[in-house]
Amino acid sequence: MSEIHPRPEAQVPPLVRTGRFLKDNPVIPLIGFLVLLMGILEVMRPGIISPFWAGNLIKFAIPLAMLAAAQVLTMLTGGIDLSVGIVATLAAFVTATLTPLIGPAPAMLVALGAGAVVGLVNGFGVGVARVHPLIMTLGTGLIATGCLQVYQRFFIATGTDIPAVLEWLGTGRTAGLPNGLFLFVPFAVFVLWLMRFTGFGRLLFALGSNEKAAKLSGVRAWQVHIALYILSALIAALTGLLYLGMIRAPSLSLAVPLMLPSVAAAVIGGTSIFGGRGSFAGAIVGALILRVIDTMLTLARMPEGARIAMFGLIILLVTALYVRFTETR
Repeated sequence: MSEIHPRPEAQVPPLVRTGRFLKDNPVIPLIGFLVLLMGILEVMRPGIISPFWAGNLIKFAIPLAMLAAAQVLTMLTGGIDLSVGIVATLAAFVTATLTPLIGPAPAMLVALGAGAVVGLVNGFGVGVARVHPLIMTLGTGLIATGCLQVYQRFFIATGTDIPAVLEWLGTGRTAGLPNGLFLFVPFAVFVLWLMRFTGFGRLLFALGSNEKAAKLSGVRAWQVHIALYILSALIAALTGLLYLGMIRAPSLSLAVPLMLPSVAAAVIGGTSIFGGRGSFAGAIVGALILRVIDTMLTLARMPEGARIAMFGLIILLVTALYVRFTETR
């Protein structure tokens, strides 16, 4: 019986080698694509690329990247969290309305607690009741939206106030860079550490790769799912607090428009929607890419409807091309 020898690397088709490289190093080609887009943007409006513009780009990419972190973590297990947008909005609205009554710190703690409750319900539904994550998080998002509308009727007369620390984080600059980096850098380090160097991170990858095998190895999947969705909701709530400081105008749909782009940023960054593979560093670059594309479309002076449609089309094309290359064997 003849032995089967692996094909020499020189005989591997270039497309396959490219796919392997992109899969193993998703951040490198993404950075190249980001630089290419910035070059196109400079051609569209010479002089637009400047330190001030870069600061604005980072500023508005931070909340998108934070929500993308929640998507990356849930996608590692083959799930998705469609409630992050409303959880972020809920946290922002609760903070703004409770601050005049109980003070900034207690209001923010209550907001984070409300987000954790949504995450607990999501985790119980996915991990214990075995509801599909898409259906579960969509349902809790709708329930939270209804609760927020009822909540508004009771607290709208109290007025709103935005904590000074959130305004400082959301709008201030230090050495030309947005103050939001004082929150985002430790946050990013924590997420990267969690994914790469902790047992919990390894469990997320294991459940996404083969949940049955993980269970046979003694992993209690329901506990992991509960912890995961609570963490995802806390990330969303924290994002809502930062976004409140940036926008300074609480509303019932404040962070909802960030939900689907956060999924796109995660997928563009190399996270598989089928689980078992993900990169938060790639998601950060993906968030920057989406913000640059948004700027390009704004400069094109398209009508709002056409701009949104084109933005969605570009997201689909970029994601499809990237997934096509990274899935090549």
